[in-house]
Order: sequence, then C-alpha cells, then structure tokens
Amino acid sequence: MVEIQRLSTTQPDFWDSLEALTGWESHPGAELERRVAEVVDGVRSGGDAALLDYARRFDASEAQTVAELEIPAERLAAAHREVAPEVREALEHAAERIRAYAERQRLEPWEYEDADGNRLGQKVTALDRVGVYVPGGKAAYPSSVLMNAVPARAAGVAEVVMAVPAPGGELSPLVLAAAHVAGVDRVFTVGGAQAVAALAYGTETVPAVDKVVGPGNAYVAEAKRRVYGAVGIDMIAGPSEVLIISDGQADPEWVAMDLFSQAEHDEQAQALLVCPDFVFLDQVQAAMERLLSELDRSEIIRASLAARGALICVRDLAEAQDVANHVAPEHLELSVAEPERLVDGIRHAGAIFLGHYTAEALGDYCAGPNHTLPTSRTARFASPLGVYDFQKRSTTLRCSPQGAAALGRSAGLLARGEGLTAHARSADYRVQGEGGGE
Repeated sequence: MVEIQRLSTTQPDFWDSLEALTGWESHPGAELERRVAEVVDGVRSGGDAALLDYARRFDASEAQTVAELEIPAERLAAAHREVAPEVREALEHAAERIRAYAERQRLEPWEYEDADGNRLGQKVTALDRVGVYVPGGKAAYPSSVLMNAVPARAAGVAEVVMAVPAPGGELSPLVLAAAHVAGVDRVFTVGGAQAVAALAYGTETVPAVDKVVGPGNAYVAEAKRRVYGAVGIDMIAGPSEVLIISDGQADPEWVAMDLFSQAEHDEQAQALLVCPDFVFLDQVQAAMERLLSELDRSEIIRASLAARGALICVRDLAEAQDVANHVAPEHLELSVAEPERLVDGIRHAGAIFLGHYTAEALGDYCAGPNHTLPTSRTARFASPLGVYDFQKRSTTLRCSPQGAAALGRSAGLLARGEGLTAHARSADYRVQGEGGGE
C-alpha cells in the first residue's frame, strides 16, 4: 500500500500541519561543515597537489597529474558521434530549445538623457568564465549540462569549464556528448567540494571562474556556500518539489505519474497534490497503488511519499492558490481545464506548467525553460537560472556642466549631513566650475 498523508484545509491545524510537512532544514551540520572547510581550504592553499590528493581519496582516481583529469575536446566529439543517433538528435533538439528560450532572456543596455543634459545608462556584459558542476559516476545527467552551459553561452560567456566526478573511472558518454553539444570548453573529471574549490580559486591547471553553477550533493552545496563571495553561485538547492493543483478532471494515472516523477529523485523529494474533489484524491491514490510496482525506483518513491508527500483537499481552486503561494514550490503544475484563470493568482513558484498536457518532466529535459529552480520556499524571492545569471550590469553616468552643478548642490548638502566633507567639496568643485568645459 502507498503510504501518503491526507490533509484538508477544513482541519483546524491545517496550516501548522502544512508548515511542518514542507519545512526543510538546510543547515548541513557541524561535521559536514568541518569536512568541507578542510577540503576547500586545502585546495585553495595547495592547488594541484591538494586537488589530486582529494581526487585519489574520494574518486579513486589513478591520475598522476591534474592534467590527466582533463578530458580532451576530441573525446567529447567522439562521444557525440558514438551515442545512438536518436539520442544525439534528442540532445541537439533539447539544446536548441533551451538556447531559443535563453536568447529571449538577454538583458540589453540602455541610456537616456535628462533635462540638464546628463546621460544615464546601463552597460551589460557577460561573465568571463563560468564553472558548471555536473553530478557524475553511475548517474548520468546530460540535462544538467545543457541547462547550465547553454544559457551561459547564450549570454556570451567566453569560457565554460565543467567539473564532473568519475569515481573509479566511470563516466557517462551521454554527459560528454552533452558537453560537446552545449559548447563546453574544458572538462575536468573531479567532483565534490574539491571541484567547487578548484573552480572558485583556481589551481595551477584548473582556471578560476567567476561563477559556479549546477546541482550536487550536500558536500557540493556546502562548498558553494563557503566559496560565495570569492565567486558567484546560482543557488543552494534543497530536495526537488512538485505541487499539482487539479480540478479533478485529469486522468488520475497522469497525475499519479507526475507525482512519482518528482518523488523518484530521492527520499527527501516532495510531491503534493491539491484538489477540491476528495473523490479524485481517492482515485489518484488508487492509481498510485496500481502503478508504483512498475517503476524502477519504486522504493525511493514510496519512502519520499511517506515522509514528505500529501494529498490535500481544499474548498475550491482559489484556496488551492493560497496553498501553492504558501508552499512556493519549485515546480507547480496547474492541471486544470483553464489554467490561465489561475496563473495570475500565483505569486510564488519556480516554474509553472499550464494544463493537463504540460507534464513537469517535459520541462526537466527539452521544453526550453530552465530546470534549475529555487527550492525550499526560496521561490518567494528567487528565480530560475537564466541568461541573466551569466550577465552583469554596470551603471553609466556622464554629466553635463550644468547637470553637474545642479547635482553638486544637492550632493554637497547631503554629504555634509553625513559628515563626509571630502565628498561635499568634490561636489562643490563641480558647482563652482559651472559654465566651464567638460
């Protein structure tokens, strides 16, 4: 039997119960922090020698130099040629759709002139070099390669460096093929906190990057937290989440499988179904019973649903929106006949999937929008990974003589109010110089 919690907004303690169910403690613990700090500091101070030592200890690498951990471009191209034609076509199809979506996100420079002839603007430039972390070993995540590297390239990043662990020498040809398709420049077979540290600080062989992006385990997440400030990071991600709002008109098996598709990530993943029709909730639970045994990761799904899943009965779809906004899910499916009527009322969600045919799984791989999304309620203030994460903005200002004089009077008064007399006198000079040359 599939064990999953049943909640109803008519329960007096509903919101407390929902808070307890969806809460996630992201603190890694003192011991993990200590171990990650040791690795990060070791790579920062020890460079190649430390990185090679950690690669041998944690990834069972037999490399004699860090240079041996780098995969040549020819091997990436060979992997691309050697994967099955239909898989190669799927990779290229996904990359093209991700690229097309990303290109529409580019920030553009702008400028305007005020009444005093001052010109104000914004300059947009791409980051110079980005590091992409991709989980590796027996697991194969080519989609992570595409979702992180393709937007970086669309932003105009000059160099993309990828780190992917290859424990015991195991490395997915699919991941290498995806790196080729995405235009990754350099690939190093190193993982964990040591990979993040190498990308953040650089070693004699691994170049330092400006930003580290990509998913990973608790050690990778803590390493990203630790190096933030020396480099940018995308986010500190928690377990994967989906919340489905249903009007009770979908096929229960479709909805059950959509819930499973998140629950199969790991035992801490969260799958929630919100619906005003309690009979439909029963139908979905019955569909779960029928379908679960057919899946390879059924035990992981079972554990995830028991620990953090729920079927939630609400009074109406408006109340379902309230639940969704409170949870602020990573993925939100509006599995209803007229999703456009609900979407305007959604304030907090990483990605929104509209209608019965729009499975979240399509977004994970090839639809176009990015699958790197805010989790653990951070969708209240964070956004999906996009081109804008690989661009930075600089403000520009050019003052005319009369504009500098007008601004100088206000600036001088404000500076003296703060006790900063050098600021004030610097502004005063421009007032006194009114009518002079630029």
